[in-house]
Amino acid sequence: MEIRVVAGGIQSIEDELIVINLFEGVEKPEGATGAVDQALSGAIRELVADGDFQGKREQVAVLYPRGAIPASRVVVVGLGPRDDFTLDTVRHAAAVAAKKARELGVESFSSIVHGAGSGGFDLAEAAQAVVEGSVLGLYRYQELKNKPPDRPDPEQFTLVQFEESKVPVVERGAELGRIAAEATCLARDLINRPANYATPSDLAELALDIAGEFDTMRCQVLSEEDADELGMGSFLGVAQGSEEPAAFIVMEHNPGRDDLDTVVLVGKGITFDSGGISLKPSQKMDRMRGDMGGAAAVMGAMLAVGQLQIPLHVVGLMPATENLPSGHAYKPGDVIRAMNGKTIEVINTDAEGRLILADPLAYASRFEPKAVIDLATLTGACVVALGQGMAAGAFSTDDGLLARLLAASQATGERIWHMPLYDEYLASLRSMTADLANTGGDRFGGVGVSAMFLKQFAEDYPWTHLDIAGMTFEERPPSPQLPAYLQRGGTGFGVRLLVRFLRDWNEAN
Repeated sequence: MEIRVVAGGIQSIEDELIVINLFEGVEKPEGATGAVDQALSGAIRELVADGDFQGKREQVAVLYPRGAIPASRVVVVGLGPRDDFTLDTVRHAAAVAAKKARELGVESFSSIVHGAGSGGFDLAEAAQAVVEGSVLGLYRYQELKNKPPDRPDPEQFTLVQFEESKVPVVERGAELGRIAAEATCLARDLINRPANYATPSDLAELALDIAGEFDTMRCQVLSEEDADELGMGSFLGVAQGSEEPAAFIVMEHNPGRDDLDTVVLVGKGITFDSGGISLKPSQKMDRMRGDMGGAAAVMGAMLAVGQLQIPLHVVGLMPATENLPSGHAYKPGDVIRAMNGKTIEVINTDAEGRLILADPLAYASRFEPKAVIDLATLTGACVVALGQGMAAGAFSTDDGLLARLLAASQATGERIWHMPLYDEYLASLRSMTADLANTGGDRFGGVGVSAMFLKQFAEDYPWTHLDIAGMTFEERPPSPQLPAYLQRGGTGFGVRLLVRFLRDWNEAN
């Protein structure tokens, strides 16, 4: 979808549809909505007075001007209570409006910048949120369907800014929103793709293609033989059960720039997880194609990093493999050795995510990073603790790093929640035959135990682990309480969070 910014009053825009808004409880609209209402001889005030529109969250009214203004249709979208208004409300309202535009079959529509007037938000931030909500709200996974959708997406979206002098500010915010949203859509595609269309080799090829788009980026794909030479026995232990070759993907933005801070992003890339010998129940096993949600988020973030030319040395590490049972598969009771020399007794082959993350966390130390962040669909225990779709669990060894991530979370609406990293969790990882067991002996505290396992490999640098197990796949029925920019399937959670975190890095120093 082409995104434009123009100057003028929304009531003067000639388009198939224009979008304005109203807070709940407002009887007399002001600003841009007031200008449209006046041009329509009080039609919006009449809707409110008759009780047909209250401005509630997700409420939409469609008006037909019949020549009173150049636009063919007017969509009024409710913002809900003013006291609850946030940038995520802006994303939600923009998504609601974009979906309505598609439902009405328009090829082009225009919108005011929600939140930039009486909402009080920074103009660029508000423009970014509107574009993010619009692009993400229109997302559909169509790659493998022969029949096109009944209603195609609009081809053009225009943001309207009243003051011409502020157009460049809106353009800057809109471009940031487009880049972040399209990178998130890439991550959504990867999660939604069947495992036979998103193998480790497919991920590696995509990473090479993305790096090839930018002079500032390079990509190296380590084969199983390369990983073996490096001593990555933990990663390879999981990989040995699959006929699909594993790939250890290393993407670097601004490689060799010693004058820049280094931040390493690590994403779990299990492209299909059967549980291995510790086989999962068959119900919903098809969803396990999304067990590479961490790698998908890192891939999307690296695309955005290249487009934004962020002034950091950013490294993306994506260990990619399947976890399958076979005559070659690792078994409960086996002992494997990670890159840092620590031995691990495999208690449960379905606790494989922490095993494939151990080696990249050890590998990350060679870059002497200022920060390392890993994202992984790691434990069902995190979903039990925080709920499906509520927040990612955040475990950190550095309060400053965590504070930066929490600020990015607040700005993007991608929620994370600080979880404890108690030393006592380590007791659950005792092994009779190795330095560590890969899982605890009971069902209590599983999310903390998994994070403590990873901590044994995240040495000599500030580190935060994000357990995104409950955040990467949306299956809840639609409701006004859920963001309208989410649809059933992959969410791309983490991309916008990481991009905002990296964008803000130098400002926070």
